[in-house]
Amino acid sequence: MAQRDPIQTAKLVASLDQVSGGRFLFGVGNGWNAEEMANHGTAFATRHRLARERIEAMKAIWTEERAEYHGGMVRFGPMHAWPKPVQKPHPPVIVGGAFPYGARRALRYGDGWMPHRVRRHYPDVTALLPEFRRMAAEAGRDPASVPVTVWGAPEDPGLLRRDRDLGVARVVVSLPSAGADAVLPLLDRWAALIPALAG
Repeated sequence: MAQRDPIQTAKLVASLDQVSGGRFLFGVGNGWNAEEMANHGTAFATRHRLARERIEAMKAIWTEERAEYHGGMVRFGPMHAWPKPVQKPHPPVIVGGAFPYGARRALRYGDGWMPHRVRRHYPDVTALLPEFRRMAAEAGRDPASVPVTVWGAPEDPGLLRRDRDLGVARVVVSLPSAGADAVLPLLDRWAALIPALAG
């Protein structure tokens, strides 16, 4: 979000939500690549504040007939924007980022948290879920209103069952950049795992 115009992005997200029949999940990250951000005119040091304000501004666009936003970095006067999303009040904003900072951002302005499973300062983020839920309660958020999506799911039924039992709402699977002969069998195996885990 630190590299995107909030007005255009709000319209794009609302259009995707319309086309999907209200199934769109809006995963956002604040970024780590300073050089890439500079190419977009974004100051690396203030990217988190900019992303937060842009998301807050987009929520106003999605939910208000005449939206306006007056932040320190994002400002616009009363405006009309369509389409509005199918989902009410808006598509879930799932905030990516590591523990604890990404978790804090998700609790401040998100509708979910999406950490990578493994980071150099923790071997498996699911061990931090009790702490995340405590942080949610302290922030006045019902932990159920901020579901966790784990990025980086291995094809491991036992681990996926454990994730489910720990309350992980969903996982993100990474697929190789390869042809259909390599990717389709992998997708078929994942498709077979879904009903097995749902029971």
